Amino acid sequence: MNFVFVSLQRINTDRESTSTSLAKELAKKHNVLFVNPPIDRKTLLSKNNDRYIKEHIKLVKNGRAKLMNLSDNLYVLNTSTILESINWIPSTKIFSLFNYVNNRRFAKDIKEALLELNFDSFILINDKDIFRSFYLKELLKPNLYIYLDRDYTLGIDYWKKHGGGLEPELIKKSDLVICNSNDFVKSAKKYNSNSFYIGNGVDLELFNSDVLHDIPERLKLIEKPIIGYVGALNSLRLDLDLIIQIASARPEYNFVLIGEEDKEFSKSILHEMKNVHFYGKIDKKNIPSYVSHFDVCINPQLLNEITIGNFPLKIVEYLALGKPVVAISTNTMKEVFSEYTYLADDSLEFVDLISKALSENSFSLHLERISFAKGFSWDKVVSLLEESIKTTVGVNEKLV
Repeated sequence: MNFVFVSLQRINTDRESTSTSLAKELAKKHNVLFVNPPIDRKTLLSKNNDRYIKEHIKLVKNGRAKLMNLSDNLYVLNTSTILESINWIPSTKIFSLFNYVNNRRFAKDIKEALLELNFDSFILINDKDIFRSFYLKELLKPNLYIYLDRDYTLGIDYWKKHGGGLEPELIKKSDLVICNSNDFVKSAKKYNSNSFYIGNGVDLELFNSDVLHDIPERLKLIEKPIIGYVGALNSLRLDLDLIIQIASARPEYNFVLIGEEDKEFSKSILHEMKNVHFYGKIDKKNIPSYVSHFDVCINPQLLNEITIGNFPLKIVEYLALGKPVVAISTNTMKEVFSEYTYLADDSLEFVDLISKALSENSFSLHLERISFAKGFSWDKVVSLLEESIKTTVGVNEKLV
């Protein structure tokens, strides 16, 4: 089959996401085109772009933005057309008119790539690109239009203004919706009965407990026990006060936080605490070497509408390396991970559970965590995706 992905994520970076990992797994037996997010006017003029966006802009300016072969059966498109930045428009009705123009420009670039690849028929998967891909079902006419719901974005200011009204409409007109948590399935089913759970996957080759990693130089300078977190240090998703409280309660523990900080984290009192260490953003391929030398891994999520139903992939990555995990109790954590993690409801319990995780870290539990994590392969996720497609179109109906 032929698959086309549109997404908020880029595929040729040092980070993976649900859509990029799904695309790479599908490419093992299907043809896949992954369309990187297009450049809009605001991004073009911004001075805060990362190196991957800068490279895309450079390609656009040099007239070299085009289709590239990333690996066997996997192609990536850096679109050449600049879209207009329109989210400032107050009226959703007027916004939608301009958004249709953006969608047409975006679709034009994709159509050219489809012609070059001879994708006469294809399945289009939209990974949370609510605005730029809202009209792609009508403009590209795929055999099947799938909406991938894997995060709650409407709690973020950028999406609140128009997303609250447009995302339900996008879900309604999708042929099916695939979700990585059961909370998202329940929400999507309000608008589309063809909504399915496919879960989430982990790169089991990268997070392989059989690989022995040398301890990173920076960790050699820190006394154990080391309590670690890997991921964006974002105050909309992480409980900053909770981290301050647990670090204050256990000055004998060293806390290592790996990830890019937002303003709240960069200005926090954590930077004044001797037992808290910020290592910034590191390349994904180097993460296992750090995690494998953590004594306990944590996920101190802030409980809100953004986090309550999400599927934290980092939990599976921690478990795949056999690490004890302490996390705030959310719906998905209770539903999926309760038997293999320590779940806390408040800061006092979180502190106590870190101590418990350290004391109970037996080799048998280590092996149980690894075995459990192996059930989250991308091959399994793809199988669930294929089952949902068959259920929607009919097992005997030829799709593409």
